[in-house]
Amino acid sequence: MVGQTGELLLSRTLNLRAWGWPLAIIGAGSLANGAWMLFAPGHWYTELPAGVPDYGPLNEHFVRDIGVAFAAAGVALVWAAFSSRYRLPLVAIGAVFFWGHALLHVYDTLRGAVEANHWLLDVPGVYLPAVVLAIAVVVLARGKGEEHAT
Repeated sequence: MVGQTGELLLSRTLNLRAWGWPLAIIGAGSLANGAWMLFAPGHWYTELPAGVPDYGPLNEHFVRDIGVAFAAAGVALVWAAFSSRYRLPLVAIGAVFFWGHALLHVYDTLRGAVEANHWLLDVPGVYLPAVVLAIAVVVLARGKGEEHAT
């Protein structure tokens, strides 16, 4: 039994080639962020190094709502990392959330709702994942990524 479990783990790890690693990293980060938002919304609000208070006062319910969205996107992306069969639709689901999130940040920054320093603050957690996922969707949809069935 232990041998089979080890072989399954090795098989899953080897399946992380090409798109698997970035999807696993973005997915795990999204899951961690979502969990933080769900279980410690006040701490997330004040301690996330992204200037969250610049967007308005803390609303714990709203932070938790968004935490659910981050967790759901994270589940889809981690699943996609390990399942080439469902990779394209799962990545597309994650991309919809991350692109919508990024577009809202662009809108708020352009209209002056937050300072211009948010262009840089938002790169690692907002814009970069959205760009990576958009590229992944295009590459996977064109069939230039890994096969869609295992």
